[in-house]
Amino acid sequence: MNSGVRMVTRSRSRATRIASEGCREELAPREAAAEGRKSHRPVRHPRKTQKTHVAYEAANGEEGEDAEPLKVPVWEPQNWQQQLANIRIMRSKKDAPVDQLGAEHCYDASAPPKVRRYQVLLSLMLSSQTKDQVTAGAMQRLRARGLTVESILQTDDDTLGRLIYPVGFWRTKVKYIKQTTAILQQRYEGDIPASVAELVALPGVGPKMAHLAMAVAWGTISGIAVDTHVHRIANRLRWTKKMTKTPEETRKNLEEWLPRVLWSEVNGLLVGFGQQICLPVHPRCQACLNKALCPAAQDL
Repeated sequence: MNSGVRMVTRSRSRATRIASEGCREELAPREAAAEGRKSHRPVRHPRKTQKTHVAYEAANGEEGEDAEPLKVPVWEPQNWQQQLANIRIMRSKKDAPVDQLGAEHCYDASAPPKVRRYQVLLSLMLSSQTKDQVTAGAMQRLRARGLTVESILQTDDDTLGRLIYPVGFWRTKVKYIKQTTAILQQRYEGDIPASVAELVALPGVGPKMAHLAMAVAWGTISGIAVDTHVHRIANRLRWTKKMTKTPEETRKNLEEWLPRVLWSEVNGLLVGFGQQICLPVHPRCQACLNKALCPAAQDL
């Protein structure tokens, strides 16, 4: 009896399905479409993730993927381009001490490359807290004895001190020169390092010397060389967001906004300007083309 019930149940289910399908075939097209919408749930397509589009400025005024990205405005000092142009005019004669006696003029141009680079580094080490004329004189005396890594290591401290005197802190520089020269011979085969990080790790070598050594000895612009002249003038012209206390702080401020193409020029330009017009004490503001544009001049 149970099997008969099962057979009847299957029979009714099949009959119901056949009847239903038969009715569907007789529906009008519009009714069939309506019936389809009722009997079938709509297919849900995954939503496309919206992408954030970066604006590009195209040459024809339209946006395009190949255009240059819009630059985010950065801080820059007021009137700096006019101030720089005026300083170039005042420095056009190239007659400041740095122009004839700077580090790029103190080495022996006929010496092998490795020796030239060593002489550049040594002249920079001597130049700290020392006038260019005094540094050039010390370099001339050293070169007369054959200025190489080997010759310095063979020179006793007393003799080396007499040769470099009267550069600033000459006793300390004797010690640093000997230590650095020994490191160059042991670690760099008598050459100087080709990176700022390795240069500043040498005894007596600071960031300014390292960046100048990279530029003069290796021909690489690694950063702005900031000495006391550049530090003083940058603060007087307000070329930093706020007044800075050290040359290294000034360097970081300048590199944030000054176009990189000017990094190699700004040291020699401002050093000579500081030697001739923008003096540490009693600056010659009356002779300066930036008198009306310089905030410091208004306070004097």
